Amino acid sequence: MDLNSSLDSPVINDPVPSNKSRLGMNSNLRAYSQQDSPLSQVKYSLSNSRKSMGGLDDVRSNGWLDAMKASSPPRKKLPKGSNAQVASIDYDIEDYYSWMLQYPSALDSFDKIIELAEDKKIAIFLDYDGTLSPIVDDPDCAFMSESMRKTVRSVAKYFPTAIISGRNRDKVFDLVKLTELYYAGSHGMDIIGPVSENLSKNHPNSVKSTDEQGKEITLFQPASEFLPMIDEVFRTLIETTKDIEGAKVENHKFCVSVHYRNVEESNWITIGQLVHDTLKNYPRLRSTHGRKVLEVRPGIDWNKGKAVEFLLESLGLTDRNDVLPIYIGDDKTDEDAFKVLRENNRGCGILVSSVRKESSAFYSLQDPNEVMKFLQLLVNWKRQHEKNQGKN
Repeated sequence: MDLNSSLDSPVINDPVPSNKSRLGMNSNLRAYSQQDSPLSQVKYSLSNSRKSMGGLDDVRSNGWLDAMKASSPPRKKLPKGSNAQVASIDYDIEDYYSWMLQYPSALDSFDKIIELAEDKKIAIFLDYDGTLSPIVDDPDCAFMSESMRKTVRSVAKYFPTAIISGRNRDKVFDLVKLTELYYAGSHGMDIIGPVSENLSKNHPNSVKSTDEQGKEITLFQPASEFLPMIDEVFRTLIETTKDIEGAKVENHKFCVSVHYRNVEESNWITIGQLVHDTLKNYPRLRSTHGRKVLEVRPGIDWNKGKAVEFLLESLGLTDRNDVLPIYIGDDKTDEDAFKVLRENNRGCGILVSSVRKESSAFYSLQDPNEVMKFLQLLVNWKRQHEKNQGKN
């Protein structure tokens, strides 16, 4: 990958293409103004819904509350020092290993994965939170270790590597700090990738430009027209959730995340209702569930799976039998990528989880530490492979 430039000049700012707005925003959406905004109606309707608990039936009846609870179920709490606690842990481990029969460890199955990669070009796609960094109570403190950063840099030296995250693309780069990678933020709605002459034909929202090092890149933002709506929803949810202790709302540029990890479970239904009522005023937006987070995003046919396909296309690795994409992720939003790779055995999906989950992945890893071990195995295998080829 030809992105070995200095970290002092990160490949992260949106380039400014000629003859277009900075974000390539469609002219019809530029006309979207505060005068047309339903923001005042949103605040009014939400203030009323918070006064009356009757409206919370919406969240119960449409399954939102069940989905919120299922996204990250709490472990059963047992009395300290009791044998029952030990028995419960043993039972969880037994249940997990039973689950691993369906989703074998990628570490234990490494030789099998390498067999699939024989005579093929490997492309690596990584989620960030829960994959390269541990899940923490404060998303702003989800730092990857220096050893993980060193490992990912080594991976990018040998394989085309991209990080596809729900976070703002700029924020992901600030956390990773590696210019050797490609980045896709907002679940793939904000991508910087390599230049491909065919992209502009197949994807009208692709803009060919240069980064701060003068290298040619492709900026792809298929949902740029939604930026004014996303900003309004962010400001609305900041206002309406401010009295809920532990609630955190983040603007990821093309989506809004409402975290309830630190919110008392008795208030989850209120969080869900506030998001639900906000979306009533924005029919072109939709909500999805992640690990103790509700996310509001544009209602377009785009997700992490589409982002993988776009990056493969930009790398010139589409419709080839000599390519093995590997995607590693831990959350529900990563399932779209797993499904893409499962179709016709196009690639290898690896789910990061220490608990039983249904998934479209083929393999599993328990935590970021195991992710790092797996990536190190890949690097060592590639080095040895190239060394052996040099001898022949």
